[in-house]
Amino acid sequence: MNKALKLLRHEPMLTVSAAAAAASLFITPPSKQLLTAIDWRTLGTLLMMLCVLEGFKQENVLDPLVKLSLKAKTITGLSLFFIFGVFFSSMFVTNDVSLMIFVPLTIFTFRGGGKEKYILPVISMENIAAIRGSLLTPFGSPQNLFLYSRFGISAGRFMLHMLPLCAGSALLLVLFVLVLYRKELHEQIEFDRSQLSTHPSAKRPLYLGLFALVIITIVSRTGYWWAAVIIVVGVIAAADKKLFLKVDYVLIFTFLFFFVFSSSIASSKSIAGFLNSAVSGHEYWWAIGLSQMISNVPASIVLFPFAKSHAGLIYGADTAGLCSLIGSLASVINYRIYVREYPDSGKQFIKVFTLISWIFFAIVVIPGFLLSAWEM
Repeated sequence: MNKALKLLRHEPMLTVSAAAAAASLFITPPSKQLLTAIDWRTLGTLLMMLCVLEGFKQENVLDPLVKLSLKAKTITGLSLFFIFGVFFSSMFVTNDVSLMIFVPLTIFTFRGGGKEKYILPVISMENIAAIRGSLLTPFGSPQNLFLYSRFGISAGRFMLHMLPLCAGSALLLVLFVLVLYRKELHEQIEFDRSQLSTHPSAKRPLYLGLFALVIITIVSRTGYWWAAVIIVVGVIAAADKKLFLKVDYVLIFTFLFFFVFSSSIASSKSIAGFLNSAVSGHEYWWAIGLSQMISNVPASIVLFPFAKSHAGLIYGADTAGLCSLIGSLASVINYRIYVREYPDSGKQFIKVFTLISWIFFAIVVIPGFLLSAWEM
């Protein structure tokens, strides 16, 4: 019990999600329907990705990408490389995955170059890049995938509607980087290359193969995702079972608790009745507001049956992640990656993340609302 309480004190996001899940069970008692409503596919995908990326870290699989990034000799160029690496990759491999790839690389590279003071602002902008880059494509984020599958429109029309938000966000991110480094725009960074491995591991092809399997599973939206989970877990268990001891299970349980909370809320008839009369005509603001309680993916699932404006709902869901950590579970992933490297800096992360995200949100929220009148 003492260990559990210590863990909850040390992991605020886990504590919040656990408390929310426990409270929601008083609204909707546990049932078989509640269990089936949990997004097990996302949890399984998250488990696979965390296992594979832990293998990447252990076997230095991403060293070639680090070497490529070091061709940018200035901190400005390096920051733009990582931020737009997240921005564009999130369109194809989802915002969660792009952050899992690039945030650890950012921490490693800036720390190796003696520029740790820039890590927090840069990964905060990477968070924005993941949220705003992924909104362009139907499969860039879980909420896009869910809503697109129900809108009944072509992928081309979907992307046309999202293009103004995506392009405008890209320009804003460049401006944010220039403001961040306004006094050190051409400051050089010298990376300690001794930290890079010189002998490739024999297990690198194994983890690259598993990574390809995870990406195919995500992009293809196959119903056999559970088979991919079994394959990934089974192969790693045979190759290096000690790796499982290093996986960030706190993140998985944080997601699970949020899913329990959202599923309980969605199953409540009284809440559903209220939403039926309140959401119509206000989808944009409801998506932003509700996402701060249960994150944008569950919020999209809860609000869709009551929404008349598809554009308002998806624009709001894709803007909601800029408000708080809970607004997008991609932000929770970012937070977890950082605090695993800097365990005593959780409050500092929230402070810097919130400041940068809110400035960006304040700039884009009204244009997003005006664009939501352009119905899909």
